[in-house]
Amino acid sequence: MKTERSHNCERFFVICNNKKISLQRYYVTSNTKWKMYRNSVMANKKKRPTLQDIADRVGVTKMTVSRCLRDPSQVSETLKDKINQAVEELGYIPNRAPDILSNAKSNAIGVLVPSLTNQVFAEVIRGIESVTTPAGYQTMIAHYGYSAELEERSIASLLSYNVDAIILSENIHTEKARKMLQTASIPIIEIMDSYSPRIEQAVGFDNAKASKSMTEAILAKGRNNIAYFAARMDERTRLKMAGYQQAMSEAGLETVSLQTEDASSFTLGAKLLGQLVEQHPDVNGIVCTNDDLAIGALYECQRRGIRVPEQMAIAGFHGHDISQAMIPKLATVMTPREQIGHVAATQLIERLKGATDWQPSIDLGYRIELGESI
Repeated sequence: MKTERSHNCERFFVICNNKKISLQRYYVTSNTKWKMYRNSVMANKKKRPTLQDIADRVGVTKMTVSRCLRDPSQVSETLKDKINQAVEELGYIPNRAPDILSNAKSNAIGVLVPSLTNQVFAEVIRGIESVTTPAGYQTMIAHYGYSAELEERSIASLLSYNVDAIILSENIHTEKARKMLQTASIPIIEIMDSYSPRIEQAVGFDNAKASKSMTEAILAKGRNNIAYFAARMDERTRLKMAGYQQAMSEAGLETVSLQTEDASSFTLGAKLLGQLVEQHPDVNGIVCTNDDLAIGALYECQRRGIRVPEQMAIAGFHGHDISQAMIPKLATVMTPREQIGHVAATQLIERLKGATDWQPSIDLGYRIELGESI
């Protein structure tokens, strides 16, 4: 570190790859104050673990660590385990950017979504890019198929390119993923859920409350035997199911739920409707975890001659465009997907510009659309 002094103003900078990078300007009245302030700044500045840090911890050379990470078969099992343990403990993130850029801004924001084919997240991405593109930022998008392990690997991949900030679509992560995010020391926003515990900042709505509201809307129509269709069984599906269960419990009614780990689809909704009719013929209402299941169930009712809503009330979640164009128009929870992406990206850009007064949780709410199916 070097300093330049002019009267009572001192500026400190570092030399990186023959380039002078200015870090801060401030005024001091003595060398003592200057040293105290400088030491405080440098002590608080987080530093990514390096290959050398891992090598020092394990007691081998940096080249050995690099060789192990590149091809684990080149070292013994014992040494591989020690290196992997050090990587885990330090939260090491491989750096795929050139060394000259390792401490520079990438002008890229990482975005993790569980699915690239799900319309919900297509709209979220549209909202994000409506902000990032005009601001001069690229989006680096990765999907993880609702797998925590794949999300962990995707986070590591995005961070290895030195993204300036990251948007996550979950609030449940592996410990290694959390360690990497902490080590990266960049702005983080989790979306689609404003209620659950968060890493730093969340933008979304209350999934459980929304599902409870829709269940109550069906109960208000005089239905007293309502089932719940759940797929994927990710955390948001569990929250929605909890909202349904709470509404049924408060009404003094029994719950019926059909759950599967399969991906949501119209076909799956039709399949679950068939199972429901066979196993619980008295059910006269269905709350679904998304519109795909609800639409599939509705079409299967029509195929079987079950009148909607006279004999079976059906409600979805998210308010896809098709749900409002079909006959009968689907009852659904309208969620602000594009707005969530827009607000999340806006918050990140402002934080990257130095804003410090950001809200930890931003709830954008939801709206119950009664439609014609309940």
